[in-house]
Amino acid sequence: MTIENIVKELNAEPLSLPFPERIPQGVYCSDLLSWVMGHAQPDNIWVTIMTNKNVLAVASLVDISCVIICEDAELDEEFLQTARDKEINVIRCKADNYSVCASLSKMLDE
Repeated sequence: MTIENIVKELNAEPLSLPFPERIPQGVYCSDLLSWVMGHAQPDNIWVTIMTNKNVLAVASLVDISCVIICEDAELDEEFLQTARDKEINVIRCKADNYSVCASLSKMLDE
C-alpha cells in the first residue's frame, strides 16, 4: 500500500506529496516530538495533531514516510512551504488519531 492509496482510503487532503509511491512500514502515533525522535522508525507513518514546523524537522530526521495531521488541525503557510521544500509527505484528515490509526492498521495488514 502506497501513501497515495492511503490518501484515497482515508479521504485525506494531500498537502505535500513529493513521494506518493512511498510504501510505509508501520505507524507511530504521538504528539511529543522528543518521544517520536526516540521511538519512531524510518518509513513509519506519523499520526499527530501537532502542526508546528518542528514536526517536519523530526519527520526528516527519522525519515518518516508520511505525516498525517488529524482532526483538520490548522496549518500555517510556513509549515506547508517547509514540507514542500524538505520534500516530506504530509496529509490532513478530519478523523481523530485513534480512528486514523485503526484504519491504517487494517490497511497495512492487508
